[in-house]
Amino acid sequence: MPELNAAADDAKWMALALEQARLAGAAGEVPVGAVVVQHGAVVGVGYNRPVARHDPTAHAELEALRAAAAVLGNYRLEGCELFVTLEPCPMCAGAMLHARLARVVFGASDPKTGAAGSVVDLFTNQRFNHQTQVAGGVRDAECSALLRSFFANRREENRKMGQPLRDDALRPPDQRFDGLPGYPWAPRYLNDLPALDGLRMHYLDEGPRDAPRTWLCLHGNPAWSYLYRKMIPVFLAAGDRVVAPDMPGFGKSDQPKKDSKHSFSWHRQVLLEFVERLDLKHIALVVQDWGGLLGLTLPMAAPLRYTALLAMNTMLATGEAPLSPGFLAWRAMCAKNPDFDVARLFSRGNPHLGAPECAAYMAPYPDSGHRAALRAFAPMVPEFMDSDGAAVSRAAVDFWRTQWSGKTFMAVGVQDPVLGPPVMAVLQQTVRGCPPPMLLEQAGHFVQEHGEPIAQAAVQAFSASG
Repeated sequence: MPELNAAADDAKWMALALEQARLAGAAGEVPVGAVVVQHGAVVGVGYNRPVARHDPTAHAELEALRAAAAVLGNYRLEGCELFVTLEPCPMCAGAMLHARLARVVFGASDPKTGAAGSVVDLFTNQRFNHQTQVAGGVRDAECSALLRSFFANRREENRKMGQPLRDDALRPPDQRFDGLPGYPWAPRYLNDLPALDGLRMHYLDEGPRDAPRTWLCLHGNPAWSYLYRKMIPVFLAAGDRVVAPDMPGFGKSDQPKKDSKHSFSWHRQVLLEFVERLDLKHIALVVQDWGGLLGLTLPMAAPLRYTALLAMNTMLATGEAPLSPGFLAWRAMCAKNPDFDVARLFSRGNPHLGAPECAAYMAPYPDSGHRAALRAFAPMVPEFMDSDGAAVSRAAVDFWRTQWSGKTFMAVGVQDPVLGPPVMAVLQQTVRGCPPPMLLEQAGHFVQEHGEPIAQAAVQAFSASG
């Protein structure tokens, strides 16, 4: 009878570990969960979070051990039992022995990294100064089924897309983009650009492929192609084509895990290859924020592809002049608050937006693991003469001053403290033949949120003869 009661208790606690595992799976992590029990009471729970935390030690077992140690006020967890849905790896087994757990119970065996008998068995080594009892196979079928389902779904998703996810990148869950207000367009993806090296890049491509004009809409940080939803219908109504990519790390595109992956030169090369890959012609280049820092360096590489420029609240950073106080303040804020609320940022600068629209800007970034690009971009602005991107930006200044022969339209959100009228006045003087800008007194940095009249005026300006 005592053995039957013990088996029932093991099954009960493993059910709680399975609940934690399902939380991991819902977050896109490998579904492994763990609970720590002392004298019949749960003192710690945890589930896999290495991707979200950028932490190779954030396994479910260690998360649960940390929680239990905090509750008990002691890293020695004597008299405690740990229940985990998957056989512990060597790292977790070592931590369990160090914590002096009385017992470890796991569900499914792990033939690749299991350290409780599958690959090695650390728990039977009598040379350690503490021995922990181990039992395996508790609710094995349920634990194994959860893992099989997770990996089967991942394989099926990759098969359908034909574009598998690289190990050093994340992909925002599709369901986060369900029902976004004002964004009805079908997603398109490619991953065959050499610079992408297998990363999947999302873009919109609407309107006739043989249209007389293609609007290439480039977003900035921390926005994505959703930023152009009020302008795209105007361009399409004019009979034109619209292409709006999400740069790697933003929107629906794959997101490299490491901040260091992002650089000015890499993102510029991706955009150059993107234009060539789609063979875009008769381009009206639409830029704002980083869309301009990068995008304004593109036409000089293929000037015959570009016929017009629509510039909004942006700049060329050449390293020749100090960055503005407004930008330095923004960069300092990003460094101090790397996980700032993107939805709140848009709400504060655009009080006319509804909560669902502001939340849409947050959709690509469910946690800090998906925000490497947001952290990387502020420090990437070329600040010195030898900064990455400074030399090509100086060459772009020369191009716009002396070689540009297309039409130009400029719109400025007057309330922008970073890239407002003073900065745009410099850009206006740089671009050959640029007329006085359209000033939007109520608009801030994300001037596209007042984009319908801008798009209408730009269509008219670019369609006029002469």
